[in-house]
Amino acid sequence: MTKPNVPKAPEGYQTVNSFIITKDAENVLQFLRKVFHAKELVDARTVDTDGLILHSEVIIGDSIVMVADRKADWPYTPSLLRVYVENMEETLREAQHLGAKIVTNPTDFYGDTLSRIQDKWGNVWWIYEHQEQEVSWEASEDSDESWDFEPSEELTYIHDSLLTTMRNLKAEE
Repeated sequence: MTKPNVPKAPEGYQTVNSFIITKDAENVLQFLRKVFHAKELVDARTVDTDGLILHSEVIIGDSIVMVADRKADWPYTPSLLRVYVENMEETLREAQHLGAKIVTNPTDFYGDTLSRIQDKWGNVWWIYEHQEQEVSWEASEDSDESWDFEPSEELTYIHDSLLTTMRNLKAEE
């Protein structure tokens, strides 16, 4: 696979960096520290005149995630995030301990293990534990490049659990 040109970003930042806008930024930051071993970039934290966190940044692995409090007149916007972890079982256990619910049980998925959780603020996390085998998304030269296939039980479960989760998203209390 050919990689596209990658725009320059400041050291430590990726081309795309996630932003969580939430009703309870301080506790979301605590959740990220405990579940994903996030480290806060303390100098990035900005508190607005109303006392709400206007901007904060944490490092999870090699990525920056920004977190801010939602203002009273801002709409509810849950984040949908994908994160790779070293230990799926430990991650899910800690997330549940902190009020998240598993919405997709760990399932083999194209050479990885995938699970999804919804945290108590309504954000949905695609949690992956990478397995050693690699699966290529590129069509081989001798294939018909068709995605016309019979889905497996696992793929059907992953699909259906996402549809259910997304239909049931509700604004934060």
